[in-house]
Amino acid sequence: MSWRTVIISKQAKLDYKMGYMVVRGEETKRILIDEISTLVVENPMVSFTGCLIEMLVAKKVKTIFCDSQHNPAAELIPQHGSHDSTAKIRSQIQWSVKAKEAIWQEIVTDKIQKQAELLEEQHRDKETKLLRAYAEQVELFDKSNREGHAAKVYFNALFGMDFSRSKDNPINAALNYGYSIILSAFNRSIAAYGYLTQLGIFHDNMFNSFNLGCDMMEPFRPLVDRMVIELLPEKFDKEEKHEMWKVMDQRIRIAGSKQLVSNAINIYAKSILDALNDDDLSLMTTYQVLGREE
Repeated sequence: MSWRTVIISKQAKLDYKMGYMVVRGEETKRILIDEISTLVVENPMVSFTGCLIEMLVAKKVKTIFCDSQHNPAAELIPQHGSHDSTAKIRSQIQWSVKAKEAIWQEIVTDKIQKQAELLEEQHRDKETKLLRAYAEQVELFDKSNREGHAAKVYFNALFGMDFSRSKDNPINAALNYGYSIILSAFNRSIAAYGYLTQLGIFHDNMFNSFNLGCDMMEPFRPLVDRMVIELLPEKFDKEEKHEMWKVMDQRIRIAGSKQLVSNAINIYAKSILDALNDDDLSLMTTYQVLGREE
């Protein structure tokens, strides 16, 4: 099972040899591709061989390319993630409105509950109680926008009453960077299972190529929020970005076992896809944050 996050930050040439990714830079290193879960290419001066790209796709390695500011700019997604992708795309197009309404209700409820758990950790008892009330009030397709109401209370409780998600500051930069990491992981899972990232459950923006990933990632956002609270960056540069990548290396509990976040995302995404295809909410799963002693 892949588990390593590899970051290439210096100029190098990457190629493939006998199951290994060979990094030729100031020194030559070899990394077993089967161990790589995520490959982050931070330096635009990195070059790839076609053979390596072919193997990264075949092994479903999440490969993210950054711009000159070290921000995620693109990712490598297989054109055909599954041998029966045509059949899966047909089923995706036919997902019923009823199923999508109910599953989005569950996703939003789960997200608000996870937010409430984080507020409880921060001893924000009043806001915790309010968010748990919101979680119980979520309707089909969240028609009363409990998600939006919860978000305002949540972020003000975490970062202060003057905080706004629209401001340009290090905290928002860290949040956005972390969310982009989670979204990329979901996009990889969706493509690997043979579905289209463009066709979502609730998100339906014609300019968004990742509507389905944006839907699925919602309950995982508090994992990023928790890291940002601990980091509380006064700046957001290369070092802070490297720190945020550790979100994928956390262990959480899902489907009865402890998993890295990168693997848990695969399990969670598949559970939603199964629930949509079978119109069966009981197939959905969720995760639990592990306690300090675990």
